[in-house]
Amino acid sequence: MRASIASLALFSLLLTQVAFADNWGHWRGPTGNGAAEDANPPTEWSEKKNVKWKVAIPGKGSGSPVIWGDKVFVMTAVNSGSESKPQAAGGGSSRRPGGGQESGRRPGGGRDSQRRPGSRGRGRSRGGSLSTLDFRILCFDRKSGKILWQQSAIKAKPHEGTHSTNGFASGSPCTDGKNVYAHFGSRGLYCYTLAGKLKWKRTDFGKMTMRAGFGEGSSPTLVGDKLIVPWDHEGQSSVYALDKSSGKTLWRTDRDEPSCWATPLIVENGKKKQIVMNGQTCARGYDLETGKELWRCAGQTQRPVASPVAGAGLVFVGSGFRGSFLGAFRLDGKGNIEDSKSVAWVIDRDTPDIASPLYSSGRVYFHKGKSGMLTCVDAATGKPHYTVQRISGINSTYASPIAAGGHVYLTGRSGTTVVIKDAGKLEVVSTNSVGEGVDATPAPAGKQLFIRGEKHLFCISK
Repeated sequence: MRASIASLALFSLLLTQVAFADNWGHWRGPTGNGAAEDANPPTEWSEKKNVKWKVAIPGKGSGSPVIWGDKVFVMTAVNSGSESKPQAAGGGSSRRPGGGQESGRRPGGGRDSQRRPGSRGRGRSRGGSLSTLDFRILCFDRKSGKILWQQSAIKAKPHEGTHSTNGFASGSPCTDGKNVYAHFGSRGLYCYTLAGKLKWKRTDFGKMTMRAGFGEGSSPTLVGDKLIVPWDHEGQSSVYALDKSSGKTLWRTDRDEPSCWATPLIVENGKKKQIVMNGQTCARGYDLETGKELWRCAGQTQRPVASPVAGAGLVFVGSGFRGSFLGAFRLDGKGNIEDSKSVAWVIDRDTPDIASPLYSSGRVYFHKGKSGMLTCVDAATGKPHYTVQRISGINSTYASPIAAGGHVYLTGRSGTTVVIKDAGKLEVVSTNSVGEGVDATPAPAGKQLFIRGEKHLFCISK
């Protein structure tokens, strides 16, 4: 009987491990680094090869899908027809983050937003009259692509515009396998059960005013019993910790930062967890339990977008608009750590802008600005394995690189994904396309890869 109980316990543990390996509950994966250590999706596909299913997604959005068990979740905003004149959104000559000329508004920044929808190339922010939008979360069957349920969180007229390459639902949901959380920024935060029942909502955060009308798009982060919600804009910026079961605010810490689209990263230093956040003024670490700022380091560029990643005992934070900065920070620093031993290394050229870096196998991969040119450095030292290598087929990037099955997947806005070896030497394995533009970061889970395009959600599977 003891042997049977032990075997049953081991079998249950193995099932849990397999289930975890098949999940991708956050836009940058279970570790927040963009890597799925146990996933092994295909490295080759086309419109007719290794596409298990594709399903049309209504509305415009560039948030990445998340996967748990047999369900796939995405967010979108669907035009419901009525129109309203919004408040001014940053002046007539503004462009999206990284686009070019802007009005003379306070500089600011970024999003987890590595996910940008819509038209190719540079585009002006969308002002004028705006339609009432239906902000939705959709749940699809992982095996077939059949829609299981969709919920309309709220119907609302945006109070300001967004960039032409950005939508009004650009964040990604997150899930812990019990509930799924959809954050629509100024339109509120909504918690649903995996069956689609609304559990709680928060619509009292106020309204964001984003730099030059670039639009909103950062995503929340789950850790333990907490949901970490970033709130950086041209007004009073903050970071919140909410009780994930009730939505109640556990703490709020104000930030002297302008607009930022980056998503918070949770890291461990000994037995304590920190929240690491990007920012135009400083990269910062906060105590998870209290929200107290632990350390900060200046050096960032304007309106940072890229989210932090961590590994090798370091956290990596960078930006690449109107300047270049990528810093590797030790987590034991206190106060202002600039020029201290808590800064392991710094790179001051060819750093990422919209797409976040990737940490995998002791290496950090990142694009130069919004281009497809790729650099790979040793995570511990910052010394390059290779620098600014042109990736044929990829010219412009919003999606962040991901790693799975010993490979790195690099996705361009044209819909081309180039697969390379996860190694210190650049070796291209394949070049693939889904036949439409892609701004959302793909999601590897198990033996599948989920890609959200401009019009469809694709399941790539042998």
